[in-house]
Amino acid sequence: MTHEPTAAPISRDVESILRGHPYRAIMRLAWPATASMLFETLFAVVDMIWVGRLGPTPLAAVISATFVVWIMMSLSSVLTTGLVAVVARAIGASDLNRARAVTEETWRLVFLFGVIITVAVIGLRHQIIAVMRLEPEVTRLAEQYLLVYFAGSVIIVFFQWAGALYRACGNTRTPLLVFSISTVVNIVLDPLLIFGIGPFPEWGTVGAAAATVASYAVASVVFIILLRRQRLPFRVGYAIIGPMSWPRIGRLLSIGLPISVSGITFSVVYLFVNQVASRFGTESVAALGIGNRIESIDYLVSYGFALAVATLVGQNLGAGNPARAASLAHKTLLLVTGFTGMMTAIYLLFPGPLLHVFSDDPTVITAGVSYVRILALSQILMGWEIVLEGAFSGAGDTLPPMIVSIVGSIGRIPLAWALAVWLDWGIVGVWWTITISSIVKGSVLYVWFGLGRWKLRTV
Repeated sequence: MTHEPTAAPISRDVESILRGHPYRAIMRLAWPATASMLFETLFAVVDMIWVGRLGPTPLAAVISATFVVWIMMSLSSVLTTGLVAVVARAIGASDLNRARAVTEETWRLVFLFGVIITVAVIGLRHQIIAVMRLEPEVTRLAEQYLLVYFAGSVIIVFFQWAGALYRACGNTRTPLLVFSISTVVNIVLDPLLIFGIGPFPEWGTVGAAAATVASYAVASVVFIILLRRQRLPFRVGYAIIGPMSWPRIGRLLSIGLPISVSGITFSVVYLFVNQVASRFGTESVAALGIGNRIESIDYLVSYGFALAVATLVGQNLGAGNPARAASLAHKTLLLVTGFTGMMTAIYLLFPGPLLHVFSDDPTVITAGVSYVRILALSQILMGWEIVLEGAFSGAGDTLPPMIVSIVGSIGRIPLAWALAVWLDWGIVGVWWTITISSIVKGSVLYVWFGLGRWKLRTV
């Protein structure tokens, strides 16, 4: 295989990131990334809408299983976070040989990661679900969902890796195309496999998991076709077996591991928060999950901007321009504040209509209304936390967001117990726990980012 020289002319995407108008540079990356996240939200929302028609028990089962899915996504971020930081920095420095080598090495790790996750979750699914102390039927359905979903772990990890690779190169449009395809496939398959329409089997909650895996499989095939056509700034070989620079892989994993650990901690803590919520009935668990789905609009828009700012910061640091990296991060915060502020008003004024999209159960609606209104108070600071985590990740300085996330997440356990049980606030105590911790985490991370030590980080 012929390799490019170390330095090469920069692409139009990279030119915009390094020297373009700041807000245009942000939006050029952010709108496709955000649209991709909105498609991912629609993906999850459609699942909840159809499963919700089966009743509160199947809905609670899928919601509980979703917390385990978050853990899987956090594990895959060990690869994707490090990949974006290292490849973006290499492209900013016009070091295409390094970008190519890291891409090929992480490609080979995708399959190993996927197999490990499959074996671990399927083998431990009984113990994982038991932590939440759910009702027997909710437990049974949740375990069935996990069995089917995690059978496709290799496919899902590859899907996440491919999207991260394109983003690192300054291309968020291609992942948007592929994400939209996966969402359309899921929308079509969900009712067919859940309710057994026409020749399809009636699988209920298992049908939702099967539809998800099938949609990721279709999208992964599209990614493979595009990657084989070499739609990247550098030429890559895709051999499964090949040379590996373990010191370089170690550095990459050291960048991704803190974000992964914080994500896993967040998800595990939610298992315990879910356990506290379950003390107040299955309807409360359902309300928690529905509230999370409603909040996911804010979360994933913010996350889309975080994906963009990671590339912006990484490439500008690689080009030796930390001042522009900082400026782009702060301008991204302003844009996200505008959106989350608007959504705060909507959550405060119209919680009922939002909840009715997912459930007609009056008990679920009552619990959910209080959750959505309390949750509204934290949305701006939650957006800051997510965007700044992306900025730190792009710099390869992932310890600060890990520390803030872990401390803030673990603090939810005693706080939820104190408010909901000891002070006898009931399920409202759980809602206030989530809101208070989000406000604190966003505020602390903003102050830490302002110290500027991330500008000195090498990868």
